[in-house]
Amino acid sequence: MLINLLPDFLAVLQGADPVAAYQRYFETHRALLGAYWHNYVIEPSGPHFSEVVRETVRADRTDLRAMLERTDVVALARQAEAACTELFEVDSDIDVVLMVGVGAANAGELVINGRGVAFVCLEHFTSVANPTTRGLGLDPELIPMWLAHEIAHCVRYTSPRSHAELRRQIGAANGFYSYWETGRHASLREHLVNEGLAVQASRLLSPGHAPWEYYGFERRQYTRVRELESVLARVVTEDLDRAGLGLRLRWLSGGMSDEARTVQRNVLPERSGYWLGAKLVEEAIAERGIAWALRAPAQDLVHFTDAAARTA
Repeated sequence: MLINLLPDFLAVLQGADPVAAYQRYFETHRALLGAYWHNYVIEPSGPHFSEVVRETVRADRTDLRAMLERTDVVALARQAEAACTELFEVDSDIDVVLMVGVGAANAGELVINGRGVAFVCLEHFTSVANPTTRGLGLDPELIPMWLAHEIAHCVRYTSPRSHAELRRQIGAANGFYSYWETGRHASLREHLVNEGLAVQASRLLSPGHAPWEYYGFERRQYTRVRELESVLARVVTEDLDRAGLGLRLRWLSGGMSDEARTVQRNVLPERSGYWLGAKLVEEAIAERGIAWALRAPAQDLVHFTDAAARTA
């Protein structure tokens, strides 16, 4: 189901007291926005929360309004949702959410009471980088690509046919996804294939973009990761069966220090695990298709890659 929070957010900005209006907006959509803040921003309480809210409602939205005048974002989202439903054989409840965030993730996935949520934050898709909103300046034509990435995660997390480690952990948490808790308890192998599947899913659903865009890389970063592929594949091996938030952050998060990304004297490029994950699932998707792969255990996915390597 498509949920469009954009009108509610724009109404916040028009209020006599936008900070108070944002608080009411947050309470109205607490289940969704609370999960967004918890997983991608900060805990939504206290002085830091209030500071971010003030910055958000005071930011310059000229770029957002101009993009909305020329782009039918609702139509883009509906088309992406329909295409994903068919390609991924969606068999669980997944909401697609259009919203304006607070400059954190440009898109993301959630599970709230067993229901998947794939969201995009439109401040990042205005084609203009905006320091007041922390907007990345991505082209709105990338919205379907990013929605496909996040819907793919939701399929893996919520499909009744999924055998993913992450689905089991979300089930044990009463149907709620936590980036932090799954980071602590799911194996690095599961996290790598989870992101790799989403990268490959977005490529299948929305072809024709620059290759680095599917990974969320800059062109230079993409080149560097490819140059280091053999090194990355070697140094990750001993950690694949381990779990720990630090491992997830090291391989899949931006903003980590060089020291935190150093393994065996090699400084890993930021988020290089996306590249490795996409490589790990490539053979499985070619053999069995994306709908099967999204639901398969990580070990089964990697089996296809290992078999291909033995026959090469």
